Amino acid sequence: MNGDVVTRLLDGSFQNHGVRYSRGDHDLNPGMTPGQRLRHAAVLIPLVDRPGGLTMLLTRRTEHLEHHPGQISFPGGHVDDEDGSPEDTALREAEEEVGLERNHIRIVGRLDQYITRTGFSVTPIVGLVDPAYRVRLDPFEVAEVFEVPLSFLLDPGNHRRDYRVHEGTRREFYAMPYGDYYIWGATAGMIRNLYDVLAGSH
Repeated sequence: MNGDVVTRLLDGSFQNHGVRYSRGDHDLNPGMTPGQRLRHAAVLIPLVDRPGGLTMLLTRRTEHLEHHPGQISFPGGHVDDEDGSPEDTALREAEEEVGLERNHIRIVGRLDQYITRTGFSVTPIVGLVDPAYRVRLDPFEVAEVFEVPLSFLLDPGNHRRDYRVHEGTRREFYAMPYGDYYIWGATAGMIRNLYDVLAGSH
């Protein structure tokens, strides 16, 4: 599997994919729009090139954070003025949050912009990670780092559609439970976008 997926990740159509579409919470909730001006952010989708198969590195956020406490997420955050590109933001945040140094990462492309209900326009940056990487967690932001087999995340049989009711409004979202980890919301939506790109569908 590794060879086929890596080949697809490295071809030119994937590298240019992120300039064409916009995805987001509205995919499963038509008409849902953020209630405020969009704030720009970027995340790194780290794919670790393990001998037994590609895995995806994910984090669990600490419980006291203002946005999405305790949830499963990718390393990432707000775009700063000194960042020259979303790739710079994603690499900087990955190093700050989990100690993932950029010399262990090969950027291969972008996914679609992901618009969240909470007002973020997120650029997902996909990178291949050398398995020799080491983590150094920021204890304020990150409670845990773990890996999930990419084969599990790219299996559409593991893509559930769940919902919650927030302030009287039903909100649907993708969810991909894995063991004790409940991967859902924007994180699962971006993984679904990765699946769509690699499957050649949209």
